[in-house]
Amino acid sequence: MRSAILAGGAARRFEARPKGLQTVGGRRILDAVVDTLVQATGELPLLIANDPEAVEWRPDLVVRADVYPGTASLGGIYTALRAGDGPVFVAAWDMPFLPPDLVRAVIAGAAAFDAFVPESRGPRGFEPLSAVYAQACAHPIRQSIDAGQLHTAAFHDAVRVGHLPLATVERFGNPDELFFNVNTREELAAARALQRRRDRRDSRSA
Repeated sequence: MRSAILAGGAARRFEARPKGLQTVGGRRILDAVVDTLVQATGELPLLIANDPEAVEWRPDLVVRADVYPGTASLGGIYTALRAGDGPVFVAAWDMPFLPPDLVRAVIAGAAAFDAFVPESRGPRGFEPLSAVYAQACAHPIRQSIDAGQLHTAAFHDAVRVGHLPLATVERFGNPDELFFNVNTREELAAARALQRRRDRRDSRSA
């Protein structure tokens, strides 16, 4: 299955760089997400980004700008669908701890659905940017965008939606860590601290 990374518009910036180019554990978050998707799918992901410098972030990736700029993550999902045939696994570019095995589990469960999303402990109860979307979602997403309804579940009533149960997600780790995303300096510091704890734990078990 193909995959896509959503990098948003000009990117929220702190420390003078887009958030996905910040480092956690000595490597950029974007690189961690790319590695995860390559391990899970065997192919390089598409990068959905509107920043004019995006082609320089990872020269090995194909970059596509949003079909409808300014339509948040929903527009990114739509762009990922329109960029190719068949379903696509969509990931955010600011999630440093998303593991390949979880991506594989989401992909494996997606066949019978138009949208297949893992459950989480977050306020939505699911993680829309670690999910699979089939081509059947494209038209309903377009309708939601045209109506100005930009939340990521705006189109769910029009398609078959499946969920990877939270109990299954928890087999791969703490969902709060797996879906941790970096939007602020404070969250970046927390991600780096979490990575240090993981490194210490790994060194003790080695």
